Amino acid sequence: MRKYGAEIAIGIVPVLIAFLIFIGQNVVPILMLGVLGFVVVYAARGRGKLTAMSSQNRSAEAKSTPLTFDQIGGQERAKQELVEALDFLVHQEKIAKLGIRPLKGILLSGPPGTGKTLLAKAAAQYTDSIYLAASGSEFVEMYVGVGAGRVRDLFKEARTKANKAKKSSAVIFIDEIEVIGGKRDGGQQREYDQTLNQLLTEMDGIYANESPRILLIAATNRKEMLDSALLRPGRFDRHIGVDLPDKKGRLHILNIHAKNRPIDENVVLDRIAKESFGFSGAQLESVMNEAAIYAMRESSDKIGENHLSMAIDKVMMGEKTDREATKEERERIALHELGHAIMAEVVRPGSVSQVALSPRGQALGYVRHNPQQDQYLYTKPFLNGQIMIALGGAAAEEMFYGGRSTGSRGDFEQSMSIVKTLVESGLTDLGIIDASMITKEAYANINREILDELMLQTKATLETKREIFTQSLETLLREETLSGDEFRSLFKSNSAA
Repeated sequence: MRKYGAEIAIGIVPVLIAFLIFIGQNVVPILMLGVLGFVVVYAARGRGKLTAMSSQNRSAEAKSTPLTFDQIGGQERAKQELVEALDFLVHQEKIAKLGIRPLKGILLSGPPGTGKTLLAKAAAQYTDSIYLAASGSEFVEMYVGVGAGRVRDLFKEARTKANKAKKSSAVIFIDEIEVIGGKRDGGQQREYDQTLNQLLTEMDGIYANESPRILLIAATNRKEMLDSALLRPGRFDRHIGVDLPDKKGRLHILNIHAKNRPIDENVVLDRIAKESFGFSGAQLESVMNEAAIYAMRESSDKIGENHLSMAIDKVMMGEKTDREATKEERERIALHELGHAIMAEVVRPGSVSQVALSPRGQALGYVRHNPQQDQYLYTKPFLNGQIMIALGGAAAEEMFYGGRSTGSRGDFEQSMSIVKTLVESGLTDLGIIDASMITKEAYANINREILDELMLQTKATLETKREIFTQSLETLLREETLSGDEFRSLFKSNSAA
């Protein structure tokens, strides 16, 4: 009888409504109440929202293409820390003898695209565990208690699937953990609080001695937003930073993505790794993919170094656009970009990788800089040099046209951002000071003082290189793109003259 309950209800309800209308009853309140009850019950059950997926449901795919730590490049330190933590799941008897408490949670924090999700998938493969994944936003709902119920269902599903597959452990991965794990401020967001409280309860050790063991791996780009109760030992026992890869890491990632692609034998990936300073793993994969697309457009059988260079430009600045500038605009843009390039060559010789006059993304022209080596600490002279390079374009326009254009807006924003770094680092005349204590007027004064002084230095330096502008302008307008070596050849020949 229960089997046909839904069918019987579907048949009775219309008949009942028709009868009530026939006898003159107002059925609108009844219908509204029925719809509201259905919505509440449907939402409480969480249908269609929780998209946690088990690797068991995709067993054929997982077996054919397993993801291992060897397939993840550029994160050697993070992988080492993660493997050490996972060994507590793999060697349970050994850690029991030493009295080591199993880890309950691992927090992966770092910029987007650095491989946090890949590390979680590799962790499940390494421990031979059931793998479930969900996003923090999937637990958020307007109805109080729904998110908490979905957290319970997720952990229950992990245990059920692990038992069914006869696995001793399960790995749950929650991306964007800050959505449900944000700091509690005592406000009226009861839904968020109940969801976080339920997550804390699941991690708190109630099921610590039960089998299968559950390891929660979470990822966030904003660790500072997380509640302190979630970060304490006993919940997230390990905090692993997944940072942007250095040059060695970038080369490793490029080699991984180059394995199944026809790369020309003359391509030097070490140079590509050097030019892609600041790129994440996802961006480097995109570079390889875009380079293959460029090779296909040219009907080339192999991916050449020019394809990779164009791909770096596209990932960094966007695709080329069809904007057509007038002759006067092209000359102004060319002089603007030459101002950046010449100033860069003066401040840091050999750093210019390319000077281009073609519009790409929001830029009408651009200079691609090639850092000599990865750098993480900056001195005041270095940052002042960066500001002078950024101001080089506006200074060149003032030299030749007597005024600036709107094309300098982005350069000024970059310069002011560097000034902010100088202030917050105690590298200005203000000394060591809390930036939040500086008034807007004082900040504006120090900003104007630094930029005006550096602009004067920039114009004075470029005035001594005026001959290089005039000689390089014609070449850039004709070729539209100058490689770093071609630009340095023009720079040195005119400097010698």
